[in-house]
Amino acid sequence: MHWISLAIAVLCEVAVGISAGKAHGFTRLWWTVATLISGAIATVFLSFALLTFDVGVGYALWTSLAGVGIVIAGALFLDQKLTWPKLLGIIVIIGGVIGLNLAGNA
Repeated sequence: MHWISLAIAVLCEVAVGISAGKAHGFTRLWWTVATLISGAIATVFLSFALLTFDVGVGYALWTSLAGVGIVIAGALFLDQKLTWPKLLGIIVIIGGVIGLNLAGNA
């Protein structure tokens, strides 16, 4: 169940990143509302996941997976470029996530 909670938290955090960019400094009401609501939901589900994960590992998993998700969503939906350096960064982050997960189980 903790992985499902973490996955929901990550998806909501990706929504935070996308909607915050669309809110233009919180000058667009509905994008601002979407940012705040998705942020609140992300935080709640992260707290559920942290009942099982070590805090450092769970938080690192959440932020890094959400960061990768935002880069991919930006490339798919916002016409942002997905360059080789960005792809290399994603690979390094995923390697770090795997390492943290393995270390968290030790």
